[in-house]
Amino acid sequence: MCDPRAHDFVWISDRSALQNDDTLPAWVNTGWRTSLPLVVRRDMRADGAVPVGIRGMTRIQRAAAWVDPAAVVRVVTPESLVSDVNVLLHSPFVSQQPVQALITLSSLKLPFPWGVTGSCAYALVSDLPVMHAGSDLDLLVRCDTPVDASRFSDFFDQLQRLPCRADVQINTPQGGFALSEWLRGGEVMLKTASGPRRVRDPWQLSAD
Repeated sequence: MCDPRAHDFVWISDRSALQNDDTLPAWVNTGWRTSLPLVVRRDMRADGAVPVGIRGMTRIQRAAAWVDPAAVVRVVTPESLVSDVNVLLHSPFVSQQPVQALITLSSLKLPFPWGVTGSCAYALVSDLPVMHAGSDLDLLVRCDTPVDASRFSDFFDQLQRLPCRADVQINTPQGGFALSEWLRGGEVMLKTASGPRRVRDPWQLSAD
């Protein structure tokens, strides 16, 4: 099984695999079960444990934890959630604007690997109704090698025509940053496994 990356969804078969530096909130015991995914987050630990986030049914129900990589039994990537438009068309959430936007984007044949994250992605992988009428669409673009920001200008324009607000995070091997901030020029806030950093080149941390 491949190593999970930030924003991937992972499943574990045993609740005891969840590790936390503090006591997990009470809602985790009552509202989370192993049939639900965990969301890989950005962090690091010397023993190589996978940093995960636990989601509840409300926005305030979030908890951080760790799991041993050996405990992970399934991984679903943000990209796989948009790889088959027929799956989106038959989703129980197809009437929701974020899913409608994904269907539109799927027809555009974008020139870079992309996927969906956030509440829309969690709804798609869990079948839980965590989206609402005002939900934004959170997207992820994989961009492992440096490119010029101008390559994303057309894509950004297309986002403005979607039926809901869309936020895009560009992911490099160093971390992730907001497309909208990058297009404005100058430095960007890069989210890395060791914390956020303001950088001018999100592909070359050592140069900053």
